[in-house]
Amino acid sequence: MIKNPVQLRVEKLADWQQRLFMVCLCERMYPNFVYYCNLQQCEQDAKNFKKILDLIWESLLVQDAKINFDLQLEKLEVIIPTVTEDSPYMVYPAIDACHALSEILHSYLSGEIAEHTAKVSSISATTVAEFEMTKSNISLSESEQEKLSDVIEEFDLQWEIFRLLCNENNVMIDLIKGLKTDIRSEKISNIGVFLSNQVI
Repeated sequence: MIKNPVQLRVEKLADWQQRLFMVCLCERMYPNFVYYCNLQQCEQDAKNFKKILDLIWESLLVQDAKINFDLQLEKLEVIIPTVTEDSPYMVYPAIDACHALSEILHSYLSGEIAEHTAKVSSISATTVAEFEMTKSNISLSESEQEKLSDVIEEFDLQWEIFRLLCNENNVMIDLIKGLKTDIRSEKISNIGVFLSNQVI
């Protein structure tokens, strides 16, 4: 797992802040899943992924929201892609997006937050590293992957989210709504995939 000091800093935050950090990263991975679903003509899977994302945002915005996270995990497991000989490369970022989303759901079910937060951070960075290695047709160690410019940029963004979470001047609800709006309006994934208007 690719690591960065941001993971140690985030785990000291409140549970809602850690979940907000995770859902922000999942929201940035969502276009990768949509792109894969469009390739495979399984757009309904992308819509189901989005519904789960929406429920996580709702859980942060609505106090005592009644959400069956066990059921959401079951729904997610059904849409996780399977790698075959004919699979396009984007199956891997799509799987990463699902694994990251499952980490958030597990954090609700287990009550253990920090471990899942660190994993989501690493998954997003690993998606970036593997995309860069595939493009360049190279293989790098984890320590070398951490030095890739796009991985550094990914962690810079994670630090930016962390700083927003730490800013005591930010009102909780305004911060959550603001981050959700900002990330969704950009429509760009962690590996530069643009989210078309086909499935939003």
